[in-house]
Amino acid sequence: MNILAHLYLSGDNNEIKVGNFIADAVKGRINGKYSEGITKGIVLHRSIDSFTDTNEIVNQSKARLRSCYGKHAGIVVDILYDHFLSVEWSTYSNIELKSFIRSSYFMLTQNYLTMPSRVQKYFPFLVVNNWLEKYSRLDGIEQVLAGMSRYRSLPDCTTEAMGIISVEYDEFRAEFNDYFPELIKMAKQKFGVVFSR
Repeated sequence: MNILAHLYLSGDNNEIKVGNFIADAVKGRINGKYSEGITKGIVLHRSIDSFTDTNEIVNQSKARLRSCYGKHAGIVVDILYDHFLSVEWSTYSNIELKSFIRSSYFMLTQNYLTMPSRVQKYFPFLVVNNWLEKYSRLDGIEQVLAGMSRYRSLPDCTTEAMGIISVEYDEFRAEFNDYFPELIKMAKQKFGVVFSR
């Protein structure tokens, strides 16, 4: 799952959100580097990634994009699933999406000094360019994929990928809707995450 989903799956606890947000930049053992809540968020993030990587529904979505992205198909599905979370937001939360995004940016900004340096470098760009809201639009997804192909190791298959997504949009959406409740259930049962809705 991508940034929006990780923040949502942290529930109402801001420390868990911070940990979930920074987790990709925290390698190896945590060993008391962070507070209990942030540590829980890091472990939750790793569990979400593991749960997602081995899920058969997610693998169906990846299979459609593997012809152009190969082993990187999972990255694209993560971004696409954030799009569907945006589209389906009212199913999962009573808080308006824009309000959730604004409050998340504000809370993360307050915790900027807690972030690893790698996260500190890209966080201002995330806020200024409003990445989280871009996920709600297909042209935003296209911009994100194109940007990742320029600045990261993602293959430059944006045009082909957007064609596949356009043609098979309903199938991807159905897979997201089948999968995401499973992920919420895991976060509640394994980590005691509380969602106020």
